[in-house]
Amino acid sequence: MQLDGPVPVLTKDVPMRKSIPILFFALAFVGCSSVDPVREESTDESREPISAGSSYNLKPQSASTSCLDIAAAGTADGTKLQQWACNGTGAQVFRPESVAAGLYRLVNPSSGKCVDVAAAGTADGTAMQLWACNGTAAQSFRIDDLGGGKNRIVNSKSNKCLDVAGAKPANGTAVQIWSCNNTNAQIWAAAAPGAPPTQPPTTPPTTPPSGSGIGGVVSETQFNQMFPRRNGFYTYQGLVSTAQAYGAFANSADITLRRREAAAFLANVGHETGDLFYIEEINKSGNYCNGGACGGCPAGALQYFGRGPIQLSWNCNYKAAGDALGVDLLNAPWRVAQDASIAWKTGVWFWMTQSGAGTQTPHNGILNVGFGETIRSINGSLECGGRNPTQVQSRIDRYRRFCDMLGVSYGNNLSC
Repeated sequence: MQLDGPVPVLTKDVPMRKSIPILFFALAFVGCSSVDPVREESTDESREPISAGSSYNLKPQSASTSCLDIAAAGTADGTKLQQWACNGTGAQVFRPESVAAGLYRLVNPSSGKCVDVAAAGTADGTAMQLWACNGTAAQSFRIDDLGGGKNRIVNSKSNKCLDVAGAKPANGTAVQIWSCNNTNAQIWAAAAPGAPPTQPPTTPPTTPPSGSGIGGVVSETQFNQMFPRRNGFYTYQGLVSTAQAYGAFANSADITLRRREAAAFLANVGHETGDLFYIEEINKSGNYCNGGACGGCPAGALQYFGRGPIQLSWNCNYKAAGDALGVDLLNAPWRVAQDASIAWKTGVWFWMTQSGAGTQTPHNGILNVGFGETIRSINGSLECGGRNPTQVQSRIDRYRRFCDMLGVSYGNNLSC
């Protein structure tokens, strides 16, 4: 596998895989220094100590009714972080996650992306933005507990503080890094997130919603929110129809397990396809042909590259999938990229019936072990045991985000 981009997101191999390099370009913005002296803090009973794994609204003390906010609830890399009146939306929720002793990244669960210093800058006024989580120092922060519900958030690379530009109270004021100066623009209170009007229940219902399979736990609206840039080839109805052919798929009697399986499947296919954007593997130069097995490679040695939601690859996998689905994919592997129904079927077929590099199917893995076991089955030979941790984290980040959207806990054993 070629790890030639910072966050490779498209891979498929059983047993070998490739990746798509995704190139990121950061923008730097210049703001103003914070100048206000520390004022006597107002009483706010909602303040909480910050701890890893919990989600918060982060409120600057220079405008205590405002929150750290993702501009226009954007999800694209480079989206501006700003101050905005607290409104209970997912664009104002951030979850600290430990990355090293005393250091954290701040993840927005709705987008699955991280608070980031633009272009990894260190100058006063460098803007804060949303960016795909990548493990760099631009996304690493120290959280200093100042007591009384007050915190200072310090970037580990620059040793500078998260700061509201000019200590201005207006909506849309940029958030930046600035030399730590103990002003209210750099002091943040953490509060439990406000509830938006459409927020799913925090406690999943004890009985399944109407409908069966994945269509009973993921609505079309949620599907579109999960994959805002998806290729029209991957339709919601196509997935739901395919899922119905596999009665046990995301259809456990336990609603928690149903939702976790739906989140796990969609997280993995999202990772494989750049969030359902790519139908075929970008780099098609690899030889996924084992000519001495499974009927050889009649379509040509270079025709068994990754296709579809699970990025099916290798001639033996095309042969097995085709036999199971009643379609000759060994002689015509390109049909996976031409027929959306076949594409979805190959993904669900693999999920339900193949153990890949693991010891059990992804379906059994999520029900019996945890999300990490699905990674092992899909790409364990190249990602598990400490190999390619960035790709593993990419899958985990999507899984957590989708679980949050479905209102279900993550379960145990997230990594492999």
